[in-house]
Amino acid sequence: MTRLFNDPAAFADEMTEGFADAAARWVQRVPGGVVRATAADEPTVALVVGGGSGHYPAFGGLVGPGLAHGAAMGNLFASPSAQQVYSVAKAADQGRGVLLSYGNYAGDVLHFTQAQDRLNAEGHDVRTVLVTDDVWSAPADQQEKRRGIAGDLVVFKIAGAAAEAGMDLDDVERLARHANARTRSFGVAFGGCTMPGADAPLFEVPKGRMAVGLGIHGEPGIDEVDIPTAEGLAEMFVAKLLEELPDGVTVAGSRVVPLLNGLGSVKSEELFVVYRTVHRLLDEAGATVVEPEVGELCTSFDMAGCSLTLLWLDDELERLWAAPADSHGYRKGAVAPQRRVEVHVDEEDAQLPIGPASEASRALGDVIASALADVAQALDDAADELGRIDRVAGDGDHGIGMQRGSHAARDAGRRASEAGAGAQTVLAHAAEAWSDKAGGTSGAIWAEILKTVGTALTDDEAVTAQRVADGVRAASDAVRAFGKAEVGDKTMVDAIVPFAETLSAEVAAGRRLGDAWAAATDAAEAAARSTADLVATLGRARSHGEKSIGTPDPGAVSFALVCRTVHRAFVDAPATT
Repeated sequence: MTRLFNDPAAFADEMTEGFADAAARWVQRVPGGVVRATAADEPTVALVVGGGSGHYPAFGGLVGPGLAHGAAMGNLFASPSAQQVYSVAKAADQGRGVLLSYGNYAGDVLHFTQAQDRLNAEGHDVRTVLVTDDVWSAPADQQEKRRGIAGDLVVFKIAGAAAEAGMDLDDVERLARHANARTRSFGVAFGGCTMPGADAPLFEVPKGRMAVGLGIHGEPGIDEVDIPTAEGLAEMFVAKLLEELPDGVTVAGSRVVPLLNGLGSVKSEELFVVYRTVHRLLDEAGATVVEPEVGELCTSFDMAGCSLTLLWLDDELERLWAAPADSHGYRKGAVAPQRRVEVHVDEEDAQLPIGPASEASRALGDVIASALADVAQALDDAADELGRIDRVAGDGDHGIGMQRGSHAARDAGRRASEAGAGAQTVLAHAAEAWSDKAGGTSGAIWAEILKTVGTALTDDEAVTAQRVADGVRAASDAVRAFGKAEVGDKTMVDAIVPFAETLSAEVAAGRRLGDAWAAATDAAEAAARSTADLVATLGRARSHGEKSIGTPDPGAVSFALVCRTVHRAFVDAPATT
């Protein structure tokens, strides 16, 4: 369990601050994460990596010569926000382009893609390579759906070495994709990790049993078996990974890099006992082992587990794998001396402007700010339960993420309201804060909801029930387009669609907003409860299939809870006929 913390909600920020102080030889802190503290004499392509915190040395620990140029560091097990990625990538760019690389998780894809689009629009040349090494998370013919786990290090190392060698962005991207295509991983766990402040692990494994095919965010395993001996585990690892070889690879005569990764609580001595057999089995299969790695390479807090990654080399990949690298969390060989640099980030006020607003819109802005405070309190009260239902087939952080986002939205909305903002601006400030502090898929989606509803309300025109209904319907459409989910996929969409449709129908029938909102909330709550009968088909719960049956979707449940809380604030809202 995690024993040392102050405020659990501040853990990631405090950890990042302490890491940057401890690793000042390699990194310097910028808004959103860290970038290198040194630079080569000539500019290079910038490799920017990132993801949720809790995986050290990924991701900040892999910033340094021969590896990444920057790392966007999100909250615990939650993707960094688009603003964080944008800030880090912009600070790291040396004028030769930026390669973004990260594990293939929905929240990361949403936020990194938003940041990439923004940077490209500003004239930066930005590309992306997703890491998809986890063989258990999707079948071989759907590799694009696979998660990124310890194979992150492989892709980052190859791309970083290519950039350090002076290659252009086309070649750095090509080699990162090539490395990903030749990397396969498989992980197991004997017990789940415990988040700071939590009183129970994200998942538990029965005594004497082992979860097979787990992710690195506390997702439970896809299968469960008896714990084997160290030799038996090595045999399981190698047999599974030799079942699926990359195109063009034959085991006999190949050169392979094994990475045996501890996930947090399995110690180096245990890993060496396992690796003894891994090495022997690869040798007996006819492969030549090249520069293996054994240790903590991509962790999951204090998870008791480990994973094996195989990188199948060719001449080009072998040269890059052997190239020197120097970072706080991973070192190889001796890098050439580099000059110390200090990145100066433009600290101009990043807050959205607050323009003029009508009296009615300012009054509604006050109501919205009050409602956001109520929402934050309601989510505080429900956080443990939301986490519990998320642990069944997900990573258990939904309650924490909703707390972080709603707290930030509450504070930003209050500041905007007190400054005289209208309804649209209050919601825009709340949306930006929710996304930035929560990160993850839910952070991106809730930001989209608040921003879209705000656009419909405006700051100057009269606020009517019809405007509210139109805004909610537009938000529902935006969420579906944003996350690509539809009704029946067991996501928040299962609740937001009936809410929007019912609200529109009730308003069209002439009902007052408070009454229409209450009816729509009833529909959302019923829909959220009914998700218990569905099988998850999207998000992190997708790979756990049948395990999600009997438990409602946490995103749908929290959406309905927010709607019920907001209803009380809207009953007496001004000018909403």
